[in-house]
Amino acid sequence: MSDKTQDLEDKGWATARTLAEALPFIQQYDRETVVIKYGGHAMGQEETAKLFAADSVLLKLLGLHPVVVHGGGPQISRMLEKAGVKSTFIDGLRVTDEPTMEVAEMVLSGAINKEIANWITLAGAEADVRGVGLSGKDAGLIQVEKVVRTKSKGGIEEVIDLGFVGEPTKIDPQLITGLIHADHDYIPVIAPIGVSKDGETFNINADTVAGALAGALKAKRMLLLTDVAGVLGGDGELIREMTVAQAKQAIADGVATGGMIPKLETAIAAVESGVEAVVILDGRRPHAMLVELFTEHGSGTLITR
Repeated sequence: MSDKTQDLEDKGWATARTLAEALPFIQQYDRETVVIKYGGHAMGQEETAKLFAADSVLLKLLGLHPVVVHGGGPQISRMLEKAGVKSTFIDGLRVTDEPTMEVAEMVLSGAINKEIANWITLAGAEADVRGVGLSGKDAGLIQVEKVVRTKSKGGIEEVIDLGFVGEPTKIDPQLITGLIHADHDYIPVIAPIGVSKDGETFNINADTVAGALAGALKAKRMLLLTDVAGVLGGDGELIREMTVAQAKQAIADGVATGGMIPKLETAIAAVESGVEAVVILDGRRPHAMLVELFTEHGSGTLITR
């Protein structure tokens, strides 16, 4: 036997071992819903998007019901810059006036949403798995209220107007459940846009949408794909597991800082609303979702009740 043939045989045995080790996890997630927040920074280059799409298709073929919620902050910023519109942020939320809202909806519900859905459809073509691009405006999926922020100035509470920035108040998951349990293998891809009772369009933080949707669907897992390995401790080491109480303490003690705070807050809210567990992980790493769901050691930080 040549060295090349031996190498191929060794790789074949290694693949078989991997599949055998994954079997208990595949059974654990059979017919369970997994909500995936695919972040603007985690989207990366075209090759990263193709890998994400292929892994999402694989999840569907293995019996899971993946539901994708995507962001697009960096892409919106680039488009606004091209249009000569200056962005302002308060507490991590983009101040969204009418021109900004128009651009945000165009980028999120248009270019990004349809591109992700298309990559999934292309990746799943042989198995007839299809991505379906939606926004929170479709079929009354996400109803919102305007976000109101206040700050104290000289002992007086001052209201900060963020414009067309909304917070989910009601999720109607009928459209999503209809798609994921349909005879065809559909993967919903949802843009974080919602409507108020008066029919006004609002931009929503994508992490918040993913958490609210995961709670409404009683998802077994929510995966927050971002551009960091997970929650890091004071020593810079990755924290593999946290309870909700420990996550709250990490925020209070300043262990979690910057953009990790809203992610942990989203994870806490999702778990408290019925999601079994939330994982914050690096979406830029190839096959990060598969490593998290189908191996013993997982990937990222797991937050549970």
